[in-house]
Amino acid sequence: MKRYDRRPVPPTVILAVALGLTVVGCAPGGQDGAAAGGETSATAVAPVLPSWAEGATRDAIVAFVDRVTDPASPDFVPEAERIATFDNDGTLWAEQPVYVQILFAIDRVKALAPEHPEWATKQPFKAVLDGDMEALAAGGEHGVLELMMASHAGMTTLEFEEIVTDWMATARHPKTGQPFTEMVYQPMLELLEYLRANGFKTFIVSGGGIEFMRPWTEKVYGIPPEQVVGSSIKTRFEMRDGTPVLIRLPEIDFIDDKEGKPVGINSHVGRRPIAAFGNSDGDLQMLQWTAAGDGPSFCLYVHHTDAEREWAYDRDSHIGSLDEGLKEAEARGWTVVDMKKDWKTVFAFENR
Repeated sequence: MKRYDRRPVPPTVILAVALGLTVVGCAPGGQDGAAAGGETSATAVAPVLPSWAEGATRDAIVAFVDRVTDPASPDFVPEAERIATFDNDGTLWAEQPVYVQILFAIDRVKALAPEHPEWATKQPFKAVLDGDMEALAAGGEHGVLELMMASHAGMTTLEFEEIVTDWMATARHPKTGQPFTEMVYQPMLELLEYLRANGFKTFIVSGGGIEFMRPWTEKVYGIPPEQVVGSSIKTRFEMRDGTPVLIRLPEIDFIDDKEGKPVGINSHVGRRPIAAFGNSDGDLQMLQWTAAGDGPSFCLYVHHTDAEREWAYDRDSHIGSLDEGLKEAEARGWTVVDMKKDWKTVFAFENR
């Protein structure tokens, strides 16, 4: 993944690049060409959001960042208050044909099955072991939660972290055969870097498990574990052989979805975001709460419209349904990414 200079980009440079102008004598960090490399010729500047197509969507992002980072702007926001929150599934990486964490739970059930002969006749475990996805789907949310509790609990937090790390290193997407860490959206990686280069602090706020995400988000997104907000199960402190450990219990603690997302942000972050990014109705309340702040705000939905390079789905999808969110975005003038039109590249592996 290409890395970008994390130092603030001057608003004049942002505007010039957005307009396709040549920037002369400006190197990263504000140095001129002679100071940076001993040359007096023009210094090349990396394009802003290179995987984004030119147009209104990219312009809206750049214009917002320009407004809130320019000290002369009436909408200037101090760096400490530049909080941006991102959903994960369907916003930062692919969520079709099924959420990645559910695939993890299915693999864990298969691995644990020899220790649980009763699962051969008990649903939803029988459906997993038989490879009967229709029966698994028929179990609904209750069945999924039962799988999660059986596969995610009963070990220490450190043991669970190691299990997740090992699985992520070997698991592959069922359609593309790529590691799940390659199923991340290149335009969103660029957006994360671009915001951080302009003084934003980026957070993941996902319905996925907080301890499922924390082992790998820093490596994949540049987002450290303390900036990940997610759903959680209860844990208990114990002493084992003189060593303090935290034991994961088969009980839900917090669901970080829909109305839970603003609650999770308030609990973990302590500041209202000024920018929020999602892709489904599960993110609607996070965007609404962001937009309700006193100062400037930016809300963006990723709309999955590209059946060829990814998937096309919205209102009727059983995963990542986007219905009320589209209505709200239209009514309130939020930015909506048309994946097919606005992204020149979806996944980095497309160009290899």
